[in-house]
Amino acid sequence: MTVKVLIPTPLQKFTNDRATIDCEGKSISELLDALDTACPGVKKVLCKENGELNRFVNLYVNDEDIRFLDNASTSLKDGDQVSIIQAAAGG
Repeated sequence: MTVKVLIPTPLQKFTNDRATIDCEGKSISELLDALDTACPGVKKVLCKENGELNRFVNLYVNDEDIRFLDNASTSLKDGDQVSIIQAAAGG
């Protein structure tokens, strides 16, 4: 089951400047593990030590915010698209 992950520019240093990565996973949690295997170090930026997503990171599956689905347990199917959105702050 292949899922396309859209990588924001600040994280592309982990992906050899690729804006998309195809990964395998039945859930967001599995997908994050697969993404970290393919792009070592990226999960450390996205998640806390316990594996929970950092509060400034939002993930969308086919334009649906996982916070309104099943968070890291959100199921994925072949052909889904996951977007990683990092919150920006400023003043």
